[in-house]
Amino acid sequence: MRRQFPLLLIILFLLSGCAHVISKDIRSHSDLSLTLRQVRQNPDDYKGKSVVWGGDIVQTINQKDGTTLIEVFQMPLGWRGEPKETLSSDGRFLILVEKYLDPYIYQKGRKITVAGEILGEKIKPLGEMGYKYPLLLSKQIYLWEDYYPRYPYYYYDPWWGYPYGWWGFGVYYHRHYHH
Repeated sequence: MRRQFPLLLIILFLLSGCAHVISKDIRSHSDLSLTLRQVRQNPDDYKGKSVVWGGDIVQTINQKDGTTLIEVFQMPLGWRGEPKETLSSDGRFLILVEKYLDPYIYQKGRKITVAGEILGEKIKPLGEMGYKYPLLLSKQIYLWEDYYPRYPYYYYDPWWGYPYGWWGFGVYYHRHYHH
C-alpha cells in the first residue's frame, strides 16, 4: 500500500489539470444536450433552462446600468469546455453579465465558455438585418488564455547531428502568449 500511495498522488495531480472549466455543480444543473440551433428556433420554450456554450467573442458592450453584454460566435466545445477550432457554428448568442467586464480583456477573438440561464431572445442589427440572439444570464464564465499561433523559429545549430559531423539548421516552434 505504501508503494501505491505516491503513484496515486501523482495520478490525482495529473488528472486535476484535465478538469472541465465549468464547475461540476453548475454542469449538473445544465442541459448539456441543448444546442444553440434548438434554442434559436424558439427561445421562449427554453426560458429558465441552463446551458453550457462557448465560442469566440465578437464584441463586448458595457451598458448604462453597469451590466455587460458579450456577443459570441458559437463553436462546439471540447471535453474540457474549450471552443474547438472549427468553422461549424450554430450562430451567435448574447451573454448578460451582471457586472462590469473590461472590453480590453474580453476583446474580439478571445475564446470564452459560459454556463448560463436562457432569458429569451434579443433582436439586434447584424449588418442590415435584425438578428435574433438567444440571451443567457451568466452563472459562470471562463475566458481562455489567448496566444498567437505557432510559427517556426529557425536557428543555426553547429552541434546538430553531433558526433556525426552534420552541420545545419533546426526548427523550433514557440507559442507566444498574449497578455
